[in-house]
Amino acid sequence: MKTAKYKTNINCSGCLKSVTPFLNKLDNVDTWKVNLENVDKILEVDLDDDNDSVVVDAVKEAGFQIEEIQ
Repeated sequence: MKTAKYKTNINCSGCLKSVTPFLNKLDNVDTWKVNLENVDKILEVDLDDDNDSVVVDAVKEAGFQIEEIQ
């Protein structure tokens, strides 16, 4: 399993509701969470493969900004 972290602009419960169906439909995502308390609104995703580009695509498709943290 791989854990990937991203800086996003998902900053409220309404934003979470908007992005949830996009992330939940991804087959390779086991769990995910957004730390709304962090200034960078960190999205942490547990993947069961290395294909993390689908996470970036899904969040952008939902209308949010996302940037992987190394």
